[in-house]
Amino acid sequence: MMVQNSANVHLAQPADLAFVSRDGYVSQEIILHKIKQGECFVLEVDGQYAGYLRLEFLWSLIPYISLVMILEGYRKRGHSWNLLGFVENYLLERGFTVLYSSSQADEPSPQAWHRHMGFEECGVINGINAGGIGEIFFRKTL
Repeated sequence: MMVQNSANVHLAQPADLAFVSRDGYVSQEIILHKIKQGECFVLEVDGQYAGYLRLEFLWSLIPYISLVMILEGYRKRGHSWNLLGFVENYLLERGFTVLYSSSQADEPSPQAWHRHMGFEECGVINGINAGGIGEIFFRKTL
């Protein structure tokens, strides 16, 4: 379900580097490589940066959302549907049929977001995060 609003989603370009790496989890060098590989997506609303999504590929084969970020002022307005819908279509056009993601076990809001977006829980890795916190994995058929 994509919500009608003034959102525009596109593949990230090198000019978007500072925005799609603002979380600081990985280096800008790695993010630039991901941009060149078509693994970063930008959400703009009324011409302003509003969010981004980065993919990884498990075993170089299976798409996995490594990070999705909607800026505070743009949350709960349906923009996640636009961003995720664009990524899903992008993956479908490339022959993928499933998308994975995850959330820390102690983060109920991200878990609720995944379920709301149509993901289903499919497993847990216990103790993988700092402090021994587990990671809950989600799967969505495209």
